[in-house]
Formats: sequence, C-alpha cells, structure tokens
Amino acid sequence: MPIDETRAPLHPAQIVTSPSHPSGSGLSRLVWAIALPAMLTNVATALFGLADMWVIGRLGDAPAQGAVELGAKFMLGLFLVFNFLRTGTIALTAQAAGRGDRAEQAAALTRAIATSLGIGIVLLALKPIVVDAGLSMLEARGEVARHARTYIGIRYWAGAAWLVNCVLIGWLIGQRRVKTVLVVEVGANIIHVALDFALVLGLGWGVAGVAYATVASELLKLVALAILVGLIPAARLAWASVRDAGTWDGSALKQMFAINRDLFIRTLLLTGAMLIFTRSGAQQGPVILAANGILFQLFILSALLLDGFESAGQVLCGEAKGSLDRARFIRIAKLALAWGGLMGIAVSAFYLWQGGALAATFSTDPDVVRTTGEYTIWIAVLPIVGVTSFVLDGVFVGASWTRAMLFTMLVAMIAYVGILWLATPLSNAELWFAFCVFFAVRAAGQLLLLPRLIARDFSVS
Repeated sequence: MPIDETRAPLHPAQIVTSPSHPSGSGLSRLVWAIALPAMLTNVATALFGLADMWVIGRLGDAPAQGAVELGAKFMLGLFLVFNFLRTGTIALTAQAAGRGDRAEQAAALTRAIATSLGIGIVLLALKPIVVDAGLSMLEARGEVARHARTYIGIRYWAGAAWLVNCVLIGWLIGQRRVKTVLVVEVGANIIHVALDFALVLGLGWGVAGVAYATVASELLKLVALAILVGLIPAARLAWASVRDAGTWDGSALKQMFAINRDLFIRTLLLTGAMLIFTRSGAQQGPVILAANGILFQLFILSALLLDGFESAGQVLCGEAKGSLDRARFIRIAKLALAWGGLMGIAVSAFYLWQGGALAATFSTDPDVVRTTGEYTIWIAVLPIVGVTSFVLDGVFVGASWTRAMLFTMLVAMIAYVGILWLATPLSNAELWFAFCVFFAVRAAGQLLLLPRLIARDFSVS
C-alpha cells in the first residue's frame, strides 16, 4: 500500500476503495471470514421475528398480528438497550486478543456475565411496572392490547437468558469463533420455527404459542452456548478469575462501565427511534401497524445481514487497536465499508425486485397485503442509506470510540424527532422518510469524526 495511505489520517474520501486491490486481498478474505458467518448468524436470528409474523399471519387476524408486532417491538426495545453486553464484550475481548492477553479475555467474560445477571434480576423485579408502562407508551388498545399483554407476559421470563446469551455470543465473536455462533443460532431457529408451527397452527395457541416458542428456543440457546464456551481454554480461566482481585480492579471496571454506559445510551436512543416508529404506526390503525411490522421485519433482516461487516469491524479493528497497528486499522475500515456498500446495493436491488411479493406472503388479510405494497420502496432505500452507519458502528466499537458514536446518535435522533414534529399530522410515507434521515445523519457524523479519532489514538511513527 502507498506510504501516504498508511501514514496520513483517514479522510472520508479515502475510505471507499476497491476491495480487490492487491494490498488488501488478504485482509478482504479475513473480513469475509468473519462477516459471512456473522451474516448467516444474523439472518438466522432474524428468523425469530419473520417466523412469528408469518405464522401468526396465517390466522388472518390483523389485531393478533399487530399485537405480535407491538409485543415484539416492546421486547426488542426493552432488551436491545442492553445489547452493550454483546458489543462491549466483543470490543474488550478482541482488544485483549490483539495484545495476546488470555487472562484479560477470561476476565472480560467474567465481568460481563456478572453484569448481565445483575441486570436480569433487576428487570424481573420491575416486571409489573415495566410492562404496564411499555404498553401505555405504545398506545396499545382493545384486542391489540390484550394479545400484546399475553405475548409480553410470557416472553419476559426469558429476559435473563437473552442477556447472558448476549455476553456469550459477544465473547465468542471476539475470539473469532463466529462459525460456532452460527451453528447455535441455526439450531435454535430451527427449533423455534418448528415450535411456531406446532403451537400456533397445530395446537391453536395463537399469540401465546408464538411467545412460548421464543422462550423455549432462547433457553435452549443458552444451554448450547454455555457448553461450547466452556470448552474453550481461555474460558476455563474465567472460573479462576472470579476469585482474582485483578478481575474486579477499579480501572478495568471503569473501562468496562464507561464503554457500556455509552453503548447503553446509544442503544437507548436507537431503541427509542424504533419505538417512536412503532407508536406512530399504531396511531394510524391496526392495518398500518401490521403492514409496518412486516416491512420493519424485512428491514431488520437487511440490517442484520449488513451487520456482518459491523462484526468484522468490531473484531478486526479491536485487534488492531489492541496492537496499535494504525495501517491495519485503516485498511480494515476501508475494506469493511467497501464490501458493506456493495452488499447494501445488492440487498436494495433485491427488495426493489421482489420486496413487494415477499412482504405479501406475511399476511392473508387483503388490506394488510395492499398496504405493504404501497410502502415497500422504503425497505429498498434503507439498506443503501444505513450501511455506512452499520459498518462504522463496528469500527467505532472495536476502537472503544463509544463516546463519539453516542454523539452522532444524539444528533441523528434530534433530526429524526424534528422531522416527525414538523410533519405533524404524520403520514406513513413521512414516517419512513424520517427513519431514513435518521441513518443518513448518523453516517455523515461518523465519517466526519473518523479522521481525527484515528489521528488521536494511533501514532504516525
């Protein structure tokens, strides 16, 4: 690679480069070695929501389908704010791996599991308050509210398992064991889909059947992950690290909580954006709510697919940060953005071609099917608009630049809410437009901050 590319600060115009450049071919393979299984894992994860919406849609009941959408968004909103358990664990584990520090990898696992269990206990204690407040905030009414309460009341009990699974998955990804995570996710989703069919269509349990299927698959995933993590030598040190005073050293805990605090607030804002989206759809009636729910699941599918490059950025940029390898960090950032951009274009093209037909398969209600067709264009726009922020999230988290990432999220949230306020009374098209602007503003902010962050944290010598 030319000297100026490895020595000079990375500017936005420099970032997108041809992934086939000879100097980056080895790193391209490494990026794909993490990104591809991460994509497949994320797609398997997305099957939870897609299977639920498809199966409940076979009943032809818009309030029930809207309730599953509302309940799923509530659970996503509640637990997604704790996704720092996954992303923070990836960053700290990868940085320790970059330094070759196995003891710190084990300690990172121990601290994160302790944190997840503490959060799980608190959430269970607050269950009555949290559920009532959430349903009120989402303005659930009538049959939708009744079904949503049933769904949430069942799924809530698997919350602690979800939190611990975040840690175990994050630790495995930080160890570059993405294929292990893929195997577990695929297995859990096969079971989940089978239970959806059996409990909803076979036994006629309706909304409750969807919730029980999710709880069972989450618990089985926890067992499988715990066994697989326990087989890794570095993880075995975690048992000893519980009694090691260094694990609970103030500086180590301060670093973990500083990263997790920023990620928590950042994810809280992201979750708030999604809940505002769902609430605005609910205010337009059960048909819009159900249609937006289907389209949003397809958007989540595309985001999880593109997040494979976020995972690659988290791991590889985290390792480069741990070893203070500036040139490697820059090349990885370029390659992840270039490959992610190409994948975003491919996903958008597919949704333009088949998005309407795919969305129509998720309901037998003719009004819901017609409405999804009217707004399919937005799920084709979002992958192109959002891919840069998805990938740069991985770069920023891997480098522990969580405060900067939080700042860009705050600016984007202000823009998003401002558009919604100015557009009142809101149409559904305006709602989707505002959601697109949210991701575009985030990407612009991250690209502007990236050069100075690299110059600050990496020596040019």
